[in-house]
Amino acid sequence: MNEKIKENKKISTLNLLLIIQLVVMVIITLGIIMTVSKATRNNTIEHMKTLTDERAQIIESYVKNAEKTLTYFGKAQQVKDILNRANELNGDTDILTDADSKAIVENAQLYTEDFSADIDNLEGIWIGEWSTHCITHTNRNVVGMTTRKELAPLQQLQNSLIAAGKDGVYNAGMIISPATSKQIVSMYKAVFDENDQPLGFVGLGIFTNQLINNLNELSIKDMDNSTYSMVNVKDDKYVFHADSAMIGEYASNKKIASICDSISGGGQEYEGSFTYTGDDGIEYVSTYTYMPEYGWLLLLDDPKTEAFALTSLMRVYTAVFGIVVIALMLLFFFFNKRQEQMNQKLASSIVKNNKTKESLYTAMFKDVLTEVSNRIAFSMDADGSENNTVPQYFAMFNICDFSGVNSAYGNDTGDWLLVRTVDILKQVFKKGQIYRTGSDEFVVSVESSKDMDTEHMMEDVKDAHRRLSSLQNTPAGKLTFGFRASVAKKTQNLNTSVITVLKDMINASGLNDIKFKDIDGIS
Repeated sequence: MNEKIKENKKISTLNLLLIIQLVVMVIITLGIIMTVSKATRNNTIEHMKTLTDERAQIIESYVKNAEKTLTYFGKAQQVKDILNRANELNGDTDILTDADSKAIVENAQLYTEDFSADIDNLEGIWIGEWSTHCITHTNRNVVGMTTRKELAPLQQLQNSLIAAGKDGVYNAGMIISPATSKQIVSMYKAVFDENDQPLGFVGLGIFTNQLINNLNELSIKDMDNSTYSMVNVKDDKYVFHADSAMIGEYASNKKIASICDSISGGGQEYEGSFTYTGDDGIEYVSTYTYMPEYGWLLLLDDPKTEAFALTSLMRVYTAVFGIVVIALMLLFFFFNKRQEQMNQKLASSIVKNNKTKESLYTAMFKDVLTEVSNRIAFSMDADGSENNTVPQYFAMFNICDFSGVNSAYGNDTGDWLLVRTVDILKQVFKKGQIYRTGSDEFVVSVESSKDMDTEHMMEDVKDAHRRLSSLQNTPAGKLTFGFRASVAKKTQNLNTSVITVLKDMINASGLNDIKFKDIDGIS
């Protein structure tokens, strides 16, 4: 009877251990899923930021092409001829009645019409006097009109044209054209005489509908419901919007208004992301980028459920996993009297745990990123060579201001630099053992031989230092990085003090000053 009680107690203990193991597995799995979910969300936002930047470049290219078109138009001799003649008559082009004047006017009008024939999505291109009196226009019905009769808007335009200079274009932004009631990009360029005095100007209006169509045609995988909008930072009004009725209206979203205020106040919040609840009650993820040349803030919005669909899917998997775990626990309770099966499962668990321990043991001595030995491995190797009689050379390479590299160019570039450093060291020291002994430092161990004496070692170190310090093609572009190096030689009593000596030598040397020391006398 006592033996049976002891057996049941033993089974209960084993069952408890299995339950604890399952709980630990659930906790670990939940932690992994939370970590992966967070990383997935961050990757989604970074992907959206990249897409927003790309779309901003498309918009800038569209506008700049229009500016180039206007610049080419303004350089024509026909433009200067008619503006010179208008200035000779004190701007009274209504009295250009003589044959020569009529010829100049007609020549300029024909040039305007011919030039406009090759411009896609054109609303209108024209030549105007300094007073904004229209001399020629794509639409002949507009000729003779004065666009700015009041002094304040006239002076604002004239000052902007002068500020843009001979080589610049004054971009008035995206506006609703009073002539067509459609949205256009409106821009002007001053025409100067030989004394750098303004003769008049040329103007251009380009419809934005093709630009918006181009953006909408660029599909985004797994983001079918994403939309674009753009806000003028100067007045917080929408330049364009998925809902055309919102164009010209104030951005009611408080976050957008806050970003515009920050940029207008000199802040550097040029790109980022935020979430908000729309008027339709749907939560959205929004990324934005600022185009300082035009004062526009471009936003890419996508429903949160769609943007983070993968994260939601992982949560569903978590729920399914939890149900499976509960079912397993019930099964373990049901089969708690089947001692043999339990023992087999326990043995299987022990084998798995041993394999995990072996993997962890290996991981203790390797740097995960660069896949070279770490400082612990260096210490173990040094302790294991206490009876060594063959001299060894140790070279340390230290990345200058590695934290500054991460701050300036991002952790991806920093990780690239670490991996690239190891690749170069492997190329130079083919028979050497490489260790990563710190976040920004590497030690190379090379045994002395007939082919490797002090002179050869120093030559290899200098070669590696030269390669490491040369111009590199990094993910952030072509960059150079600073490295310091030192070399030591030791035969017996190897230990981690070698690292300290190498560090002290580096700290006492300049950027390109590679010091050498025989430290056999140091214990």
